[in-house]
Amino acid sequence: MGDVGELEGLVPRRVAAVARERLREEPVLLIQGPRSVGKSTLLASLARGLSGTLIDLDDPEVLHAFQADPRTLMDQPRPIFVDEYQRALEVLDYIKAQLNRPPTRPGRFVLTGSSRHESLPAAAQALTGRLDRLELLPLAQCEVEGAPGLLPRLSDQGEKVVSARLSSTTRAEYIRRVVRGGFPLAQERSDKARARWFDNYVQLTLERDINGLKRLRKAELLPQVLAKLAAQTGQVVNRGNVADALGVDSATVKEYGRLLEAVFLVRFLPAWGKTLNARAATSSKVHFHDSGVAARLLRLGGEKLDRRDPTSLTEFGHLVETFVVGELLKEVSWLDGVAQVGHWRTYDGEEVDLVVERDDGLVFAFEVKAGQRAAKESFAGLKRLRDHLGAAFGAGVVLHLGERAFRYDDRLLALPVDSLWIDD
Repeated sequence: MGDVGELEGLVPRRVAAVARERLREEPVLLIQGPRSVGKSTLLASLARGLSGTLIDLDDPEVLHAFQADPRTLMDQPRPIFVDEYQRALEVLDYIKAQLNRPPTRPGRFVLTGSSRHESLPAAAQALTGRLDRLELLPLAQCEVEGAPGLLPRLSDQGEKVVSARLSSTTRAEYIRRVVRGGFPLAQERSDKARARWFDNYVQLTLERDINGLKRLRKAELLPQVLAKLAAQTGQVVNRGNVADALGVDSATVKEYGRLLEAVFLVRFLPAWGKTLNARAATSSKVHFHDSGVAARLLRLGGEKLDRRDPTSLTEFGHLVETFVVGELLKEVSWLDGVAQVGHWRTYDGEEVDLVVERDDGLVFAFEVKAGQRAAKESFAGLKRLRDHLGAAFGAGVVLHLGERAFRYDDRLLALPVDSLWIDD
């Protein structure tokens, strides 16, 4: 298994095959995700494969030419690929007009964007119901290592994913992966250079992408809200605490949180199964799309996280949850047949960190533990969820930092976290 910092060339992205398949059926495909995850590289590859025309609206000269004369660039018989389409939303009206002229052929337009489509101004709704969307997120560890990932194996094999393999991944190696995250440009940098890269990435995203969505009256609060949310990563979001700390109202925190989610810095994981149990909580949990960004905002490097004092252990536990949930949600992003994802938590304290429900109703659930073993109490939430769901419960997994995998009970398993990127 290669070190995460030793990437040779480009890592193949799993979503690429999904995009090519969708283009055989859909007239318009949108690939959206954070900055610097490889959207432009993927778009260029797709354009070459389909002999298409590539229009990069992140290039000021191209953007100016498009705004001056969009028809010249867009009126072409070949497929058109538009990078960072949100820079000129009038492109959507043009595409809509083209789609209104039959026949509508698949693979006509491919767009990329660094802001969520639903967060854009009303003009972005021009293609409602005619736009197929994919997310391209930071690199998953299974992509880096060339492994299939856990969700497909769990779905196909069930309890057979438990093997006699003893994990050799050390705590230090887990810490290294957590603080590096999955941005391709952050992988091979030294610790200091990566910290600078994260700082610049966050600053550029806040200043450029969020300003493109909305002019904020108190823009100086945005990085402060982001930092406070980082302190809550892997936890049920408490906007009231953030509001009190910053001297603003909860509505402002909620609005700023939506903007931070719109540019793929944070993710608010919704409560799942609210109708399953009257005592199920309804609040979201906050996670960062990239654990490296969260660690940098919290100023948590490898040396600090490796300490065994109570504060460091707690901080590491939250970051490990965000890291693992992020890895699983990256797998979800390239899988068809997923109906919804969320977390499950009861008011009496039992919880499941991530629930993945398929279209056929089968549920897979995950609990993350940053310790060296999966104790009996680690399975309490999974067991309760299994008993509620019955046959609809596919499997529940406690992911831990120990070395052993084992079957705890009917459809309840314990696996080392590195099972996310090591194929047994």
